[in-house]
Amino acid sequence: MIVRRIVVVVLALLLAAQVVRNSAVAALSELHPATAARLWAAHPTVELSLGLLEIGRASRARTRVPPASFAMIDDAARKSPLSPEPFLVHGVQARLAGDTNAARRDFVAAQWRDPRSLPAAYFLAEYYFRSGRPIAGLRQTAILARLSPGGITTVAPYVAAYAQNRSNWPQIQDLFKSEPSIEDDVLMALAQNAANTDAVLALADANHRRSDSPWVAVLLHGLVDGGQYSRARTIWASVGGAGSRSAGLIYDATFDDPKAPPPFNWALTSSTVGLAERQHGQRLHAIFYGSEDGVLASELLLLPPGSYHLQFRLGPSALHPDAISWSLRCDRAQEPFATITVDAAASRGLDFQVPAGCQAQWLELSGRSGDIAQQSDVTITDLRLSRMGGGA
Repeated sequence: MIVRRIVVVVLALLLAAQVVRNSAVAALSELHPATAARLWAAHPTVELSLGLLEIGRASRARTRVPPASFAMIDDAARKSPLSPEPFLVHGVQARLAGDTNAARRDFVAAQWRDPRSLPAAYFLAEYYFRSGRPIAGLRQTAILARLSPGGITTVAPYVAAYAQNRSNWPQIQDLFKSEPSIEDDVLMALAQNAANTDAVLALADANHRRSDSPWVAVLLHGLVDGGQYSRARTIWASVGGAGSRSAGLIYDATFDDPKAPPPFNWALTSSTVGLAERQHGQRLHAIFYGSEDGVLASELLLLPPGSYHLQFRLGPSALHPDAISWSLRCDRAQEPFATITVDAAASRGLDFQVPAGCQAQWLELSGRSGDIAQQSDVTITDLRLSRMGGGA
């Protein structure tokens, strides 16, 4: 089923490439090969143009290609041995005659002469898929995709389908080495399903295993959605480059590490709700516009059930009462189990209890709008979270 779908994708890519080829055909038609033939009929370029033109006409009319057309192409091949077109024509002839091995040799010869040949990549991909050599077929499909508008995105899910089989991983790694442009899209396609975590981690090379690699956020989101919090945080720490800050209950409580990605580092808002940003001096600066409710900053914590105390210092701020609050809620819960306004918490902190069964918690700095939109501005430093009752 997968092979059949890939063949369909190859055909779709070839059709997409028609847009590119049409411009080339238009340019070729302006040369008027019949006129050029009167000037230099034996020139290999003229012979190729006339031969291909006749083949095209016969194909459209669904009639037999005149033998003279193939004779012209054979003559052009002898005069211009580096031209790929004769080998493409001979390959198609062999394919129609059922000689698949001869067809493959001709298509390989055509691709050697012109590595950007779309027909050669297409016919070789089709040959390898039908011959039960899917990885070789994928390699040709990747070449075809690279040469076609939007092709990489189209092919990536089918490469990802082969990556679900562990035995194909070494071959897919070889594919990434020869076609590096496809790796990001394949990893993204795999990361859409958290069940592919092992495949993503095995296939991502050093250049695609960074905190800003597109697949990282997608995979972490999927693992968190599936309740695999510990595994998500382990991957986040290894790929995200989390340093010594990961030892605390809150990661980057000093607001000076923008590299490690969310959700186990701060996600800072820049939207119609407001703006949150790290500032020099280990500070978090947040502006709430006051026109709509929303989260300004958030981080996912993994706190065991128990009692905790949150405290911080309030820097230069311009706050309207009850406009900005700290809150904690269990992942997947709509309502927080603890909340306090920033101005109230600045003086006494926030004591809270993580309930049993709450495996992961969102610490959120949020804004709440009033009847009249009023902007609030807050600066937070020295954020600390400690466990009460002698816990670590």
